Amino acid sequence: MLNADHQEPLYIQLKKAIQSAIVNEQFQQGEKIPTEVELSERYEVSRITVRKAVQELVSEGYLVKRQGKGTFVSLPKFDRKIEHEAVLGFTAACQANGLDSHSVVTKKEIMKPDSLLRTLLQLEKNEKVVYIQRKRYAGDSPLMLENNFYPFNRYQFLLDETLEGSLYSLLREKYGIDPNHSGKTTLEIALADEEQAQVLETSIGKPLFYMKTIIYDQFGRPVHVGKQYIIGDRYQFTL
Repeated sequence: MLNADHQEPLYIQLKKAIQSAIVNEQFQQGEKIPTEVELSERYEVSRITVRKAVQELVSEGYLVKRQGKGTFVSLPKFDRKIEHEAVLGFTAACQANGLDSHSVVTKKEIMKPDSLLRTLLQLEKNEKVVYIQRKRYAGDSPLMLENNFYPFNRYQFLLDETLEGSLYSLLREKYGIDPNHSGKTTLEIALADEEQAQVLETSIGKPLFYMKTIIYDQFGRPVHVGKQYIIGDRYQFTL
């Protein structure tokens, strides 16, 4: 919930909460957001506060008003590609920076994929996915919230692994799977929602890198789709 005693005005807090919901895809692109009344009740603020937050988001391009229909999340912006020739895993990146690393598994689930995941992972008919979320540490501090989705038929063995160390090393050394190149990768700025802030031990609204990618093995088969949230002020990308 919003904090009336916080130094930031309520409308700024609400604006950040809505931004976070948009970037984290709780509000989908092109989707109508809740009405002023609904947002007012949800966040326990006045309609004037809601109106001011929404107006700023419209002016910044996050939302668009449609006469007689409501307020909607804006459609996708210009897409700039980030391309890799090779894949450097999180553990290897930490080693290159002189940091120890470890992971804590926060979720292990078998899920029914949506149509996009089904296409990206080249799944068989009615095949499910293995969803694994890990909190990744660089040194003593959490740096990344990793969300990976694997084809169930080829990666169900991951449900029995501890996954506290390098997953790519595990795949290479124990299973002969080499995650050696990536497909389309996108990078955006996100604002930490309540769950992400709690897991990453940071504050709600903290700027995060939001990276979406797909990783392939040595035979060109999809290994996983990744959706990673990385604490922004502790990370930089070199392209």
